[in-house]
Amino acid sequence: MAAPIVHAPTELVPFREAFARIRGEFRVPGAFPEPVDAEAAAVAGRGPVAPAGGVTTRLDARDVPFVTIDPLGSLDLDQAFHAEQRGAGFRVRYAIADVAAFVAPRGLLDLESFARGVTLYLPDGRAPMLPDRLGEGAASLLPNQDRPALLWTIDLDESGASTSARLERATVRSRAALDYPSVQTALDTGRADEPLQLLRRIGTLRRGLEAARGGVSLDLPSQEVIATSAGGFELRYAAPLPAEGWNAQISLLTGMEAARLMIDAGVGIVRTVASPQPWQIDRLRRTARALHVEWPAGERWAAVVGGLDRADPDSAAFLTQAAHLLRGAGYAKLDAANTQNPADVPIHGGVAAPYAHVTAPLRRLADRYANEIVLAHCAGIDPPEWACAVLDELVQTMEVAMHRDAGVEGAVVNAVECIVLESHVGERFDGVVVDRNQHGVVVQLRRPAIVAPMAAHAVLGESVEVTVVSVDVAARRIELAPATPTPTS
Repeated sequence: MAAPIVHAPTELVPFREAFARIRGEFRVPGAFPEPVDAEAAAVAGRGPVAPAGGVTTRLDARDVPFVTIDPLGSLDLDQAFHAEQRGAGFRVRYAIADVAAFVAPRGLLDLESFARGVTLYLPDGRAPMLPDRLGEGAASLLPNQDRPALLWTIDLDESGASTSARLERATVRSRAALDYPSVQTALDTGRADEPLQLLRRIGTLRRGLEAARGGVSLDLPSQEVIATSAGGFELRYAAPLPAEGWNAQISLLTGMEAARLMIDAGVGIVRTVASPQPWQIDRLRRTARALHVEWPAGERWAAVVGGLDRADPDSAAFLTQAAHLLRGAGYAKLDAANTQNPADVPIHGGVAAPYAHVTAPLRRLADRYANEIVLAHCAGIDPPEWACAVLDELVQTMEVAMHRDAGVEGAVVNAVECIVLESHVGERFDGVVVDRNQHGVVVQLRRPAIVAPMAAHAVLGESVEVTVVSVDVAARRIELAPATPTPTS
């Protein structure tokens, strides 16, 4: 589960140095080797071709008025969306970048993709999985360009539940590259066209179905560093736009359908997250009390999360801690051993259903292979040997890559928090004890919403006043101590 997006002034020395240290510590990849770049240039100039052993037929879907919806300024456009009303239900078309049309199995680009696994994002820039001439160029679903794509067609009933799904190779032409703020504004002002209105309607229906099956969308707020007049910094939370959540539901829908089809095929790769343990729920309850987040007796944690105001600082801090419940994610290979019995099928605890990554092949390696298996199954043919032969390796590769991704994200958050708190050494803060460790306890400050260890004994859930003893920005370490009473005169 991703950490909150952090916006920091990377031009300032403390942040620039902190992010440089993180890049070195986690071995964030830099420039691509020259032979890899050369292969990218060659395949981009050659144009798309059907990969060996898979589905080769490509339908012409350029008449569908797709649009992409991404963060402002994005150029690595994996997905293009369209929806229409069909009777009481809906048809969703989701075009996914066809990376396999450019990247040959076990070629230099493919091997480099295995070395990187995912695109890493830091406030001072991204480390892409594919060279930009592909990821932001020939393979990206840029507007007004004919592009090879994998076209999902998913029909839904009036409740938003899926009734059928298929995947085909296609050529598409996006009409526009939209961003979340412009989509939200168009919807809020009544200027959105029908597909965007349906995005809101379908996204809302899918959120309802998610809640009913026990799933949860965290919709983590971003963190923004603001310079203060005193020369320090403070952290502010920015709530995600509703359009981001509606768009995410289309991706989740597609991933669930992909998992279902691979389970039916008896081969594939799915994303896994264990369901939260009781001790994790207890810790989150203590955090809720500390942050004055209402948690009615008997309410599931997912329901509490779903009802929060993302713009409220206390709720935002609570959501950041709730993300811990969905950590420890992994991947699992699908085969005859775990697809014959529904009880054996690996589940994603956050989705509350089997789920696969298939919607971001420009930025995530596993998606390309999973989509190729689904394509073959929908076409009624055996999946290509190259897509199945590496599934064990792919599981290991993705787990390593996602572990590094989570480490980088966590390090960025910790570094920013240390820089923000550095000017507050010696000051007192209210907090609550949310956990124990071998050295003492873990305290969550109420504001700023920062979690740090304290070498002291205290009762779990106890409200405490602490002093910031020291902050080591380079080590990303904060030392707290119980505040001593202020002497009275």
